[in-house]
Amino acid sequence: MLATFVNMLAVIAGSFLGLCLKRGIPNQAKDTIMQGMGLMTIVIGLKMALSSDQDIVIIVSLIIGGVLGEWAHLDQRLNHIGIAIKEKLHVKDSNFVDGFVSASLIFCVGAMAIVGSIEAGLNHDYTVIFTKSTLDGIMSIVLASSMGIGVAFSALAVLIYQGALTLLAGVLQNVLVGEVITYMTAAGGVLIMGIGLGIANIKDINTINLLPGIFIAGFLGWLMLEEHLVFWQSLWPF
Repeated sequence: MLATFVNMLAVIAGSFLGLCLKRGIPNQAKDTIMQGMGLMTIVIGLKMALSSDQDIVIIVSLIIGGVLGEWAHLDQRLNHIGIAIKEKLHVKDSNFVDGFVSASLIFCVGAMAIVGSIEAGLNHDYTVIFTKSTLDGIMSIVLASSMGIGVAFSALAVLIYQGALTLLAGVLQNVLVGEVITYMTAAGGVLIMGIGLGIANIKDINTINLLPGIFIAGFLGWLMLEEHLVFWQSLWPF
């Protein structure tokens, strides 16, 4: 859990530094920075999305994930969490919920969070998470300077998500392998692109309700592992 706590502290520290910088930035400059940040987020997401060449798997995953997300009203549930935190702490920042939700998704979606947490849990190798912590810290500076203190509270999502993966590393090591992580990363990249479009004020996309698509993609990737394909072929030889 050490690496996860370091990642959490990096997000908090970066966020407060971003808040300090925010005070000296004119509103027009903030809008420009926000647009640039959004475009860069799209680029990051695109690189992740291109990690897999199985487009049909990602499409099917996002369709199924979107249906499940709408059925479960994930967007409302996550927004309610953000609102509850805001009210509990009496925060007056109007961008609190957007900052919390967007940053939580950006910091938790991706291969580094999965691979790094498993490596930390199994081998006590914190290299990947420490690298991710540095990147998240830098990202949180820019996000917080534009989206406010809600970004800092995304550290809670990092703690819960990566902490759970680290504690469950022994169970997940045989599941989150190879193509499974590749498919999850690709699906997550599509969602990050959607977040980037929202940050840049280009298009508001309900990425939260598409979130189950990441796990659907991982499940389909698991079914397509070589040992499972042999099993399916034995059932359906044609």
